[in-house]
Amino acid sequence: MSGDSDKRNRPLGKGMPAFPLVLIYALLPCLLACGCGGNDAPPSPVLLSEITAEVGLVEKQRPWPRGTYQIPEISVGGLGLFDSDGDGTPEIYQVRYPGPGTPSEAAPNRLYRLAKTGVYREVAGADGLDDPGYGNGVAVGDIDNDGDLDVYVTNIGEDGLYLNEGGAFTRAPAAALASSDDWSSSASFLDYDRDGDLDLFVCHYLRDNPSRLCRTSLKEKRDYCGPSKFEGVRDSLYRNEGNGRFIEVTAKAGISRALPGFGVICFDLTGDGWVDIYVANDMKPNQLWVNRRDGTFTDEALARGLALNGAGKEEAGMGVALGDVDGDGRLDLFITHLADQTHTLYAATETGSGLTYRDRSASSGIGAKTLPMTGWGCGFLDLENDGDLDLVIAHGRVARGPVSPAADCGAFWNDYAESNQLFLNRGNGKSSLEKNQAGRFSSRAEVSRGMAFADIDNDGDTDLLQSNLGEGLRLFRNEAQGSGNHWLRVRALIGPRDDLGALVTLKTGKRTLRRPVLSSFSFACASEASVHFGLEKNRSIDAITVRWNDGSLESFTADGVDRLLVLSKGEGARKN
Repeated sequence: MSGDSDKRNRPLGKGMPAFPLVLIYALLPCLLACGCGGNDAPPSPVLLSEITAEVGLVEKQRPWPRGTYQIPEISVGGLGLFDSDGDGTPEIYQVRYPGPGTPSEAAPNRLYRLAKTGVYREVAGADGLDDPGYGNGVAVGDIDNDGDLDVYVTNIGEDGLYLNEGGAFTRAPAAALASSDDWSSSASFLDYDRDGDLDLFVCHYLRDNPSRLCRTSLKEKRDYCGPSKFEGVRDSLYRNEGNGRFIEVTAKAGISRALPGFGVICFDLTGDGWVDIYVANDMKPNQLWVNRRDGTFTDEALARGLALNGAGKEEAGMGVALGDVDGDGRLDLFITHLADQTHTLYAATETGSGLTYRDRSASSGIGAKTLPMTGWGCGFLDLENDGDLDLVIAHGRVARGPVSPAADCGAFWNDYAESNQLFLNRGNGKSSLEKNQAGRFSSRAEVSRGMAFADIDNDGDTDLLQSNLGEGLRLFRNEAQGSGNHWLRVRALIGPRDDLGALVTLKTGKRTLRRPVLSSFSFACASEASVHFGLEKNRSIDAITVRWNDGSLESFTADGVDRLLVLSKGEGARKN
């Protein structure tokens, strides 16, 4: 989330006059998001077209009139975009929370299903997913290997585990997974012990203290407190026993330290073939829990360059994304942060001890352009189907700031509204901010939080769903199909379920592309687990290889492009 109120509002440099700083901050949202200035170049085709109203997702309410400066109301906003009923079309799952001043009020979560008319309809009772808690986020995975996606809802208070039986959900009894009453933020399913069952990792944020009051650095106005004003909470690891029960193994696994965890990704980040756990912490060093292959983990974030930024500073970690940005075959990490901290791109490098990471935010072109922004949900996706991973980021402040001319959230929330950003990859990881091609995605200033991804219309490009404070949903359709570039979607299955943690490698023409099989990334969100490859003008696939979560390798053949390809473990050619 953020640092302390005084840190969030401090000047960028000592001795710097106040007026130029204010002027710079006032102009940056306009320059970065609204396209103000003397650029007379013709506008680029819009890649992201908002279809919120078109598909019936009209906001049930505008942003709340005002907040009460309690930290939960500024720090939540996860959502899901996944196929809950197995019909091939993803549903929208809205994680809800009570309005400011009503923390005990029930706020049942909502499920929206796409009707044949092309309009999303709210499902009565959310098919059993109407969790009434103070919602924060969601994770999905098939925990009983029956081919249906089960759902874990993170709350401020008791979490909820929901079992899927053909598209209808029932809440698992407390004995199945004894969650705590702590503030849970992000969560992720993973098979860390390679026993074929999905385990669960849950990030915990902090212990709220409603009596805590904070002000801006000049002590003039009330503002939201930062995390150091509160006690952190240790994250939790649960092992799936395979009998419908989870056992907490946090202490046994060596996972320690009570830090304010926000974002999480579970994948092999060391290059040894075993899934690790990466946690983005708020104003504390990030953690990389390296799998020791014996049920235990050690934190190697500092040694591998992932604990701090390139200047050796801890940052306010929120959202997390993973992808091969520079095309070198190694997956890179991206973390969103608070304003006055650049969002950070950690580029992977091969060393004698496996993968290590270096801060490449400046050289990528991302650093300076994200400096004034507070980021949350994020994701790498090939928007143009050209084989290069682009980057989208949701923004929204947690500390008062200059009001953007694009803000229309009411007098109170305008102080926290920012514009989203789209960075198009120009090759070799060099990115450029493309305000013209983002359309309403970046031309508006709102208090955005979660961001989830799926191909909602099955047209071969990745679309995105965004959440805003006050229950606002935004759905953006990717318009890349008009480029003429080809594509391939791949599902990597072990038995009937997606093999979370697998790595899919595709060779076409002169390019080798790698994509991780993930459903949990961004910020407190769940997305479609299939992987997407943009192929440019290539009409054939030379080879596909899957490194399964258990470390085994198989090669497959693919006939044709512009389709969904389902790969099942054991049906390919085994490789050493």
